[in-house]
Order: sequence, then C-alpha cells, then structure tokens
Amino acid sequence: MASVHKLLNGTYILRKCLKPRVVFSPFWGTHFADYCSSSFQKPVAAPGKASSQRKTKWNLEEHHQREVALEITSPEDKPEISFDKAIKEEMKGHFRHLKDDIVNYWIGPEGRPLHEVLMEQAKVVWQFRSKEDLDKWTVTSDKAIGGRSEVFLKMGRNNQSALLYGTLSSEAPQDGESGRSGYCAMVSKIPRGPFEMKRSYDWSHFNTLYLRVRGDGRPWMVNIREDTDIIQRKDQMYSYFMFTRGGPYWQEVKIPFSKFFFSNQGRIRDAQYQLPLDKISSIGFTLADKVDGPFFLEIDFIGIFTDPAHTEEFAYENSPELNPRLFK
Repeated sequence: MASVHKLLNGTYILRKCLKPRVVFSPFWGTHFADYCSSSFQKPVAAPGKASSQRKTKWNLEEHHQREVALEITSPEDKPEISFDKAIKEEMKGHFRHLKDDIVNYWIGPEGRPLHEVLMEQAKVVWQFRSKEDLDKWTVTSDKAIGGRSEVFLKMGRNNQSALLYGTLSSEAPQDGESGRSGYCAMVSKIPRGPFEMKRSYDWSHFNTLYLRVRGDGRPWMVNIREDTDIIQRKDQMYSYFMFTRGGPYWQEVKIPFSKFFFSNQGRIRDAQYQLPLDKISSIGFTLADKVDGPFFLEIDFIGIFTDPAHTEEFAYENSPELNPRLFK
C-alpha cells in the first residue's frame, strides 16, 4: 500500500512539472521552458523575495510588450510612397502654371494691361525682405578654382536688406595652372516657368538701373547677362562700375543702361554692342579689386526706372551698329 502511494505521488509531481510555460524572448522568439528542475521538489521562497520576483517578471514582460508594440506597426500607420502620384502632382502643377501664363499673355505683359505697363515709370525687380528673396540669388568665389576667398549672403538687420560679406584673397591657387585669383560674386538665378522653361526680363521701357546700397568704399562691378542659348555667348556680359562711399549711410546708385560695355570672358572687346534690354537673363555683383581683407555690401533693393533727362542711346562710338565704317 505504501508503494502504491509513492507511485501516485510521483506521477502527480511529474505531471505538474511537465506543464509547459510560454516565454517571450527578444533574442529567441517564443519558446517553451521551465519543464522541471533537477529535483521534483520545488524550493519554497520567502514571501518578500517572491513578491520582488513577481514584480521583476512583470516589469520584464511589460518592457518586452512595449518593444514588440514599437517593432510591429500596422500597414495603415506606414506612410505611402508613390512615385506615380508624385509625378502626377508635379505635372498638374506645371500645367496649372502654364495655364496661368497663357491667360496672362492675353491680358498683357506679366498679366497686366498694356497701358499700365507703358505708363509705368519705375519698378522694383528684386528686394530683400525674407528668406525666399535670398533663395533667388547665389554666391560664388575663387574657391571654385582653388582660391581662398570666402563669400556669404544673409539677411540684414530687421530683415530689411541683404548683406553680402566675406574675405577677399588674391593668393593664386597652387595648382600650376591659374596665375590669378581673388574674386567674389553674387548672381541672381535665372527665372524659370512651367516645365522649367527659362524666362527673361523685359526692361525695354526703362533706361536706368536703380539701386539702394551701403558698402565699405570698395568698387564693385555690376554685370548683366542676356538670355541666349548659344554656347559661344555664355561668357558674354555687359558691365559697369559701382563705387560705394563707405560709412553708415545709404546711397542711391543710378546707372544708365547706355553706359554698360560689352565684354567676353572677362575682357573688354574692341567692338561694343548695346545691351539687349528685352531679354535680360540675370544680374550680378563682382568684387575683384585685388585688396585682400574683409568686405561687405548691403543691398536694400534693385530696380529700374525711366529717367526723362537721359537721352543717350549708347555711350561708346566703336560700335558696328552706330559706326559700321570703323569695322570695314
């Protein structure tokens, strides 16, 4: 009878130990563990120790559930990335701009009636009042060819102007090819229309460039480029000097378009041509006075206007158009 009692007791303990328990592990995944220990008799823990073990176990399970919740996300929460949808939206935007351009073309230049454009005496083309206005410009220096000049562009005080500043260095790059260096420039970006088509400015109703600037006494070169698709003309520009006074006061600079001289690859040409005002591509400011050191130029706005007192058409007589006999 005693042997039967021992056999039944051993069977009960073995059945209790073989009951599996599900354990979640971040390394091994879901598995079954803790079937039985080396002895059939499970040790009895103290009440305080058992409660701390339960808390630790609950904390581990809660931490693991949080990790699983972070790793497993429903498909609805994932952002949808569709290139076809992006292309369609881009095409819709271009066609929308094209429609606006067609409507504005039938209304008049720049979407205004023609009589308003013809009667206009002054116009602000660029002004600097926000970060978006700075995005229409780009800066460059002789670092592109290995020089050491630095130039930066930022908003001025109270976001009422653009501040161009940096350091000019005329030290030639040590590449064995370039013998000269030392320039910094600020150039306006070419305006773009629908489908990235190039646009141009029409200044044919004005005769003078008008700027409000404040500098440090250095001379700057104002460069205007025409809109052209001919590769041979990509280095051609029309330039004139702008002298800053220095000091804390603003100055108004007025440069007639008839004063701009023609240059190619930085060299003034013998044959001079008039600036085509009906297809202006961009305007820029270049500093290259060979005076090493810091500089700054603050610009309030850049505009154009009609000066009734200025009647000169072209300031240079060595022009094939005005004096063709000089080039026979």
